Amino acid sequence: MSGAPRTGRAASCWTCHDCRLLCRVPAGAAHAARCPRCGAPLHARKPGSLERTWALVIAAALCYLPANLLPIMTVTSLGKAQSDTIMSGVVYLLHHGMWPLALVVFVASIFVPILKLVILVFLLVSVRRRSRWRPAERTRLYRVTEAIGRWSMVDIFVVTILVALVRLGALATIEARSGAVFFGAVVVLTMIAAESFDPRLIWDGCEEAEA
Repeated sequence: MSGAPRTGRAASCWTCHDCRLLCRVPAGAAHAARCPRCGAPLHARKPGSLERTWALVIAAALCYLPANLLPIMTVTSLGKAQSDTIMSGVVYLLHHGMWPLALVVFVASIFVPILKLVILVFLLVSVRRRSRWRPAERTRLYRVTEAIGRWSMVDIFVVTILVALVRLGALATIEARSGAVFFGAVVVLTMIAAESFDPRLIWDGCEEAEA
């Protein structure tokens, strides 16, 4: 039993990325292997996972600054217009005693996006360095990044709903501004980056060290 393969990849068993069927890949047929159930190409790991994830993370980081520096919406009331960034919105809510809502906006719109970027960069660097440090904990970090991604869209939902509902003619209007576009780009890019990252790469360094 000591010579038995310890992982699916060592046993030439790959998981289809589309239908999740576990397939045994014949020796010498790795480059042309296809899933017998859905016909999708089979790969031991997502092709170009690290390069694609790096590109998406860098793009998201570049969009993060204008997302927080540019106004996310402009409120016009009785002829007076006021533009707000995400942070000025948080400060406004705090000054008016709505700290639970301010906390939700701060966590969802400022803390969570930067946390996702930091975790993804950490995972990418650790995989590139073939780190064997706590692979189970790093895999949990990846799962957390996947799970919290959708909750970063709170601001976009709020702005969209307000723009759609507040149409009171000359009395009050709300318009989405360029900061909302950059913020939406950050959320979408980080979600795609998390999807592009292959968490099995975390375990490859340990597997190679034990081989």
